[in-house]
Amino acid sequence: MAPLPDGFSYAEWNATYNGLSFGIAAMGSATIFFWLQLPNVTKSYRTALTITGIVTLIATYHYIRIFNSWSEAFTVASKDGGDYTVQLTGAPFNDGYRYVDWLLTVPLLLIELILVMKLPQAETVSLSWKLGLASALMVALGYPGEIQEDLSVRWFWWCLSMIPFCYVVFTLP
Repeated sequence: MAPLPDGFSYAEWNATYNGLSFGIAAMGSATIFFWLQLPNVTKSYRTALTITGIVTLIATYHYIRIFNSWSEAFTVASKDGGDYTVQLTGAPFNDGYRYVDWLLTVPLLLIELILVMKLPQAETVSLSWKLGLASALMVALGYPGEIQEDLSVRWFWWCLSMIPFCYVVFTLP
């Protein structure tokens, strides 16, 4: 986990706090909406819509975890009724939740895309495995670069993660 910089203003902290709250509400309500719509969708698209709901449910969970980590990393206080101040608590902010989320959701989104393309079953299964694994590898290779402070090391991991990314892009029909 990368250390958070000190000196966040209350407006900056609050914008992030509210953005995360909005993300939780949006993803959670989207999950409910998608699953309630299942009976209204043509049978051939129901699996894809179910996956959409799973993706937004996973995102909701991780937004909650990120929100909690953000809240625990700071103390917000008003001294004598004055302006709010924001101080680091010393608790780490876990930025890894984004990558755990992407490790699960990016392959699912690619599988969903493949399902709605209505390819022959053998091709659907084959592409789902190939692209699902390649996209998971892409995300897994991106995380080590995310947590590095040395820019050359970050670029190294970025280059590695671009290999499975390019495979996905050029393999999609």
